[in-house]
Amino acid sequence: RGHWYYTSWKGFVNKSGGIATNIGVHFFDMLGWIFGEVKENIVHVHTHDRAAGYLEFEKARVRWFLSINYDTIPEEVKKQGLRTYRAITIGDDTFEFSGGFTELHTRSYQHVLDGKGFLLEDAKQAINIVYDIRHQNPVGLKGDYHPFAKLPLAKHPFEV
Repeated sequence: RGHWYYTSWKGFVNKSGGIATNIGVHFFDMLGWIFGEVKENIVHVHTHDRAAGYLEFEKARVRWFLSINYDTIPEEVKKQGLRTYRAITIGDDTFEFSGGFTELHTRSYQHVLDGKGFLLEDAKQAINIVYDIRHQNPVGLKGDYHPFAKLPLAKHPFEV
């Protein structure tokens, strides 16, 4: 995402909801659909370019990490020429799903226009998760945190 991100409405938490809302809400929605009701929501790191935390669902414990900073992408992914990385690891198996996201909004909007949209209840848990993330004070690197949460923090691109 470049410097444009920080000058657009997306770069202002009061307008966009921040990283968890901007790039995470669909991920959290998917986790809820798969693993059930959220029981615990802890935030470890929440800065201008990343957020990390721990969610406990009925059927899974999830250490999550979201970032718009290219430097946080694994080196082996960068070597493939990719600019995004989306993956879930369950046990020893990693499911990578970085591709196929470019047209999802268009397809979803068409679905709504066709009268097959979603109900507020369908989105409620994901909205509550990102709301709670946005309003928590991060606890730091304590407990069961995602390994990428330890990556060096970056200065905001407009800081002097």
